[in-house]
Parts: sequence; C-alpha cells; structure tokens
Amino acid sequence: MTLDAASLFSLEGRVAVLTGASGFLGRTMSAALLANGARVVALGRSDRLDDMAGEWASVYGADRVAAHRVDLSDEEAMRSVLSSVLASESRVDVLVNNAHEIGPDSGFNVPEGALDRFGREQWLRHVGGGLWWAALTTQILGGRMRELGGGSIVNVSSMYGLVAPSPELYEGTPFVNPAGYSAAKAAMLALTRYTASFWGAEGVRANALVPGPFSNTENSGPNAVEPGDPFLERLRHRTTLGRVGLPGELVGPLLFLASDASSYVNGHALVVDGGWTIV
Repeated sequence: MTLDAASLFSLEGRVAVLTGASGFLGRTMSAALLANGARVVALGRSDRLDDMAGEWASVYGADRVAAHRVDLSDEEAMRSVLSSVLASESRVDVLVNNAHEIGPDSGFNVPEGALDRFGREQWLRHVGGGLWWAALTTQILGGRMRELGGGSIVNVSSMYGLVAPSPELYEGTPFVNPAGYSAAKAAMLALTRYTASFWGAEGVRANALVPGPFSNTENSGPNAVEPGDPFLERLRHRTTLGRVGLPGELVGPLLFLASDASSYVNGHALVVDGGWTIV
C-alpha cells in the first residue's frame, strides 16, 4: 500500500452520491468530494441545489457534477431518482447518507416533537425520515457496489445517537430536540454496523460520521441561528474545545471514511464533536 497521503485520500475517478447535498453540512461535503477528485451526484430538495451544481460545474467541469432535486418524503420520486442514478452512472464508489427528512411541520422548532407531546405521525416522521431513506439508498446503491466488488458507505449520524440531549440547553429557546431524532440517529449507527457485518466480505465498507454541534449560521432556514446567539453560546460551553464546529472541519473525517485511507476500517463511528461526548 502507498504511504503517500495524497494518494490515500484521493477520490480520483470515483463516483460519489450524497443525499442532503444542499444542506449546510451537505454543501461542504459535496465540495470536498469534488475537490478531491470524485464525480459527485448530489441529491437534495432545496432550490439552492441547481445553483450550487452550476457553480461546481463551472469550477470542476460539467462532467464532474450531476444534481437531482427530490423530496425524500416522496418515496416514488426517490426511487425514480435512484433508478436514474443507476442508469446514468456506470459505478457508485461512495454513498454518503447525509439527509435527515423530518418534514416541514415537525422540525427542531416545533413542540410536537418533544417527548411528552409527539404522536404516532410525528414519531414515524422523525424516525423514518432519519433512517428509512438511508436504508433505501443503501439497499439500492449499495447493491451496485456489491455488483462491482466494493465501495464505501458513510452514514451521517449525530452525537445524539450516542448521548442524550440536555433539556436545559433548550430552555427559553424556540428549539426542541425531538425524541425521534435521537432514536433515528442511534438506529443509524446500528444500520451502519449491520451493513458492515453483512456486506464487508463483499468489499462494501460502512462507517458512520458522528458530528457534534456545528454552527449553521449560514442556513437561511427555520433552524438558523445568528452568530453570538445565546443558544450557540450554550452549545460551545459543553464542548471540551470551548466552541462549536465549522462545516469545513468535517472534511478530513469524511475523506478518510470515503477513501482508501480507511480501507481496513469497517463498522466504525467516527465522532467529530469537539469533545462533547467524552465528559
């Protein structure tokens, strides 16, 4: 095996499919995969996706980028898009399951997601939106990896799949950390281990990226926060580094799991949380 780091982390000539590509972490992850040689097939529902894909194509070339706008809550549309991906791409080498679809009326600022208030519909939306779509893309696109003898699946979980959120963090804020979100992110880790166990011998590695608190001040959506927001201050004081993460700080861990640099790593949960979960 080569000892050259650039070669180990290179994704030159590989095809990477990423869901949630237009989210604030997804944008950075997509750009990182492109910058390190991959052809990126970006899936997302935001209006920003087409503009982002155009920007990437102008930098890296139109042959390096494909974008599919799709709402993950529409299973028929999602299956159709995945079929299109298989028809247009001769290979799939990397799958990044980043999307977490919980619906427009059940986000982190809606009280119905709280433990004492959610109903069956909200629970299924949170758990299913965080897990079903990852399972579906793994089944369909991971199947192509198996046919070709290997690939890398990176499932994006959360520190809240490892530890419970602290209620005091949310007191006096418009945010609620839904009970179903934690359940889904913990289940994502289990799905990762299951996939790694059953498909590892066929060359398909599955690992999890486990982010901690990351600033989404660039996000214009309903969960956006402003720099200096008291909620961010609470979050940063809980990490051993004394700050929240920046999206670019996921690039190294993502490339490690996606590339040959982690060729003997399977079923692992790589935690990137500023030390939140160690104390």
